[in-house]
Amino acid sequence: MTSLEELAEKDRLPREIVAMRVAKELPDGAYVNLGIGIPTLVSSFVPEGRTVYYHSESGILNCGPIAEEGEEDIDLINAGGQYLQSVGGMSFFDSAEAFAMIRGGHVDVTVLGSHQVSATGDLANWMLPQRGVGNVGGAMDLAAGAAGVIVAMEHTDRQGNPKIVEECTFPLTGKGCAYLIVTDLAVIECDGKGLTLLEVAPGWTPEEVQQLTGAKLTISPDVKEFEL
Repeated sequence: MTSLEELAEKDRLPREIVAMRVAKELPDGAYVNLGIGIPTLVSSFVPEGRTVYYHSESGILNCGPIAEEGEEDIDLINAGGQYLQSVGGMSFFDSAEAFAMIRGGHVDVTVLGSHQVSATGDLANWMLPQRGVGNVGGAMDLAAGAAGVIVAMEHTDRQGNPKIVEECTFPLTGKGCAYLIVTDLAVIECDGKGLTLLEVAPGWTPEEVQQLTGAKLTISPDVKEFEL
């Protein structure tokens, strides 16, 4: 078995690759909301041959990728405050209408970061108890209103603790809402009953991913390296 010290030194996938892998999961014609952190990067990747309409609580539908330096528009930002490129067919409206889309069930997928995800797909992403601060924002609306939740995050926290756990110990955002977890180490399916390891990062074995996971993983018989 590889030691935890050795695992801490191994290369992990960069955030952009995690975002690119998430984008592969987005259906053609889907309305997709992107949370703060790694999820905001997903707007820069639309799978070839597909159309994805990215949505923001700030009142944007069909937004483009993150803007290049020098092309920033102060009136065009995503949930994380990053500047976006404009694309043909963009729609603008107030935040109340943006949330009405979410609460009305008109968002097909939301991609969210998280502090913890449980073995049954519970999501805890709005507060770190050790810091004593948190901000719900639109996360609870999205967890409840979107048709499905993909979690995009680092596999462990800064102290090396697993973020995928048997049961969340942090305040919950939503119960049983996540159906897929994409991290810098793995792609994991959640069916509400347990977790199945589908893909691992290059250079990693399923056993090493399990070592850094706080919940039991069922290893798919077809487990493979990340595909982009």
